[in-house]
Amino acid sequence: MASSSPVRDTLAHLRIEGLSASYADRRVLTDVSFVVPAGARTALIGENGTGKSTLLHIIAGDLQADSGAVRAFRPGGADVRIGLLRQEATVPANTSVGSVIETAVARVRAAGRDVERAGSLLAAGPDHEHELRFAAALETAELLDAWNIDTRIAKTLAGLGLEHVELADDAAALSGGQQSRLALAALLLSAPDVLLLDEPTNHLDDAAAQHLVEELENWSAPVLFASHDRAFLDDTATALVDLDPAPLLHADCGDLVQDGNGSGIGVTRFTGTYTDYLQARRDARVRWEQQFADEQSRLKKLRASVTESQTVGKPERGPKTEARASKKFYSDRNAKVVARRVGDARSRLEELEDRQIRKPPRELSFAGIPLPGRTTVPGKTVIDAARIGLTGRLSAASMSIRQGEQWLVTGSNGTGKSTLLQLLAGALEPTTGAVQRTRGLRIGLLTQHAGIPDPHERGPSRTLVRAYEDAIGTGRAAAVPLTAFGLFAPRDLQRPLDSVSRGQEQRLALAIVLAEMPDVLLLDEPTNHLSLLLVTQLEESLADYPGTVVIASHDRWLRRNWKGRTLHLESQ
Repeated sequence: MASSSPVRDTLAHLRIEGLSASYADRRVLTDVSFVVPAGARTALIGENGTGKSTLLHIIAGDLQADSGAVRAFRPGGADVRIGLLRQEATVPANTSVGSVIETAVARVRAAGRDVERAGSLLAAGPDHEHELRFAAALETAELLDAWNIDTRIAKTLAGLGLEHVELADDAAALSGGQQSRLALAALLLSAPDVLLLDEPTNHLDDAAAQHLVEELENWSAPVLFASHDRAFLDDTATALVDLDPAPLLHADCGDLVQDGNGSGIGVTRFTGTYTDYLQARRDARVRWEQQFADEQSRLKKLRASVTESQTVGKPERGPKTEARASKKFYSDRNAKVVARRVGDARSRLEELEDRQIRKPPRELSFAGIPLPGRTTVPGKTVIDAARIGLTGRLSAASMSIRQGEQWLVTGSNGTGKSTLLQLLAGALEPTTGAVQRTRGLRIGLLTQHAGIPDPHERGPSRTLVRAYEDAIGTGRAAAVPLTAFGLFAPRDLQRPLDSVSRGQEQRLALAIVLAEMPDVLLLDEPTNHLSLLLVTQLEESLADYPGTVVIASHDRWLRRNWKGRTLHLESQ
């Protein structure tokens, strides 16, 4: 939404007040409160499963919270329109690209027509009511930038890499990535009063991501988004809201303290860049752990003190020369001293127990990539691809991949990065060129939209552990259990597959690929959907992996720090 000169007091604000939400098997949000004012760009961060998408869907009205309130309001009390970009965005069937766009801008075009109608009435003769109507219509049209809507349509489609898509094309026939970008374009052009984005850069290349950054920098309405994209967070967010557990008082947590990382209670709000927050969060975690350890040590000493203070000295023994009548005096005096000391110790103990901080939940920590199951020869060519291509998806590309090498495949959307990895893995056959692989080579491929195989047709209610066993076999699952990867909190292992988040499903797909201990690991956009912490840990593990790794990625943060070999694909 262009912000030529909007009147600030007509803009919406978003307020979340004490919001809590749960599913049948778990609580995901507890007492969440924060504000996103007009012009702010607030990022939601946190582990997979902490409720980022749930919160966005509640705000959009798709889901109902257990308690709390969502207030999207204007100071003047006018209605507020909320727009949400979903992670798996789709477009209506049997609808053209042009229809999707025109539906999105219908309100903007109507605002322009309202000005024309109000102007015609005003031109017919002076009338106070007509003047007010014209002023209101003009203010709305200016706020929506109605006069430049056609220019904005062309700019938005080009900026998101859709300039070559024909408006008459069937929108449902577009690729998944194109549909997601079309949904984003439609949302931006519709100019909602509150903008919600769930992983908006998943299908954006560098140029499209930069276009979105520029759009949001000029966006006058409140923006709330969830993203795994570290460069995008740094470039875009004016504030961060962390849904991971925070150091609250134990007494305030009640029975909501969970094992594993899980959902937090309340939120941690930080104003600054994601890079700054990383260090601030690490420091805060160290302080939390130290404070908890110190308090537990003091509690242990105070409890021991209460016990030890039950007696003072040896009351049964008075002075050797004391008379029988004086024994009562010493006994009474000892009882008073004991009572006073016990009372003081108990008072200090109760005070500390009331204000002790909650125990820091165990943070998920990726345990690393299992080593390939056999000895390999460093430097030996394991995959040789000679000018391989696939009609309509990949122009001729060549790679000679040696054992132990690490490759990064880059390129804009549509250049065939995903197709190349599938050709290398043997999941697709090239229409031109050839691929030679070392005999017996074990290749593991993690795709962007990794479906979890269901060979026994157990249905979506099967648990994560059962789905893991079904995919790799009970023997392999026993040798490399799902718990070995550190990807899930213990309480999540028995959850039905249809109740987990998109990120948790991708974690399971990653574990299935790694469990086979591949000689060559092919990862297609591995930073999509995974939490920020896991992505960082995965990158660190890849650096020490003795096998061969090929990654296709648009992740700018990953590319900035890449030290291996690079293949850049050009547009066809």
